[in-house]
Amino acid sequence: METKRGEIPNGVLDDLCSRFILHIPSEERDNAIRVCFQIELAHWFYLDFCMQNSPGLPQCGIRDFAKYLLNDPVLFSHCPFLLPQGEDVQKVLEQWKEYKMGVPTYGAIILDETLDNALLVQGYLAKSGWGFPKGKVNEDEAPHDCAVREVLEETGFDIRDRICKDTYIEQKITDQLARLYIIPAVPKDTKFNPKTRKEIRNIEWFPVEKLPCHRNDMTPKSKLGLAPNKFFMAIPFFTYSSELCGHIW
Repeated sequence: METKRGEIPNGVLDDLCSRFILHIPSEERDNAIRVCFQIELAHWFYLDFCMQNSPGLPQCGIRDFAKYLLNDPVLFSHCPFLLPQGEDVQKVLEQWKEYKMGVPTYGAIILDETLDNALLVQGYLAKSGWGFPKGKVNEDEAPHDCAVREVLEETGFDIRDRICKDTYIEQKITDQLARLYIIPAVPKDTKFNPKTRKEIRNIEWFPVEKLPCHRNDMTPKSKLGLAPNKFFMAIPFFTYSSELCGHIW
């Protein structure tokens, strides 16, 4: 199979383009930021599916992957809208990442009947840590609706009839707003199963007392065998555990 720059085969790139890029709605094709979101989906698919089925494929970050797609003459002939004329790949990616950080995320802190255990999810990539189910809000989507959608996608559990719009903890993490609605008294024997393929690797209950309250809290290392940085997305919320308890009791 012919390869591009001796690395990712053109056939693989062409397949990814047909899956994720060719069908971008016409109204979004001129928006490089929106195109980057599709490239991100293609990158996840490449890492989690293509590489799994073809172990010889090279590992690459989103920056190099985007350059392959955006600069490939074969793909560009099919998708001339991939890179607006005069745009630089690195500049577009920086603008996209800045935009992403400005999009609020919503989700839920799900607790069992005893309120002693919290449900956490682990991303599919090998180095992914544990965090609460949440995700970015869509345009014109209400925060609580986003939380319901993201929790359902990541855990298969529907919180629509359990969510209270006024019961949440909100933090800013690296300038990105994150709001988690508190969902108590979920049976611990509930069966969870993510709706989206290749996004969530594991879903588990964790004892709250064994989770870190700050970056240097070694409690999870001694009690769970996991470094505190494995929970870096959850730490800002457990830091305010007293506020959490105040919402529940």
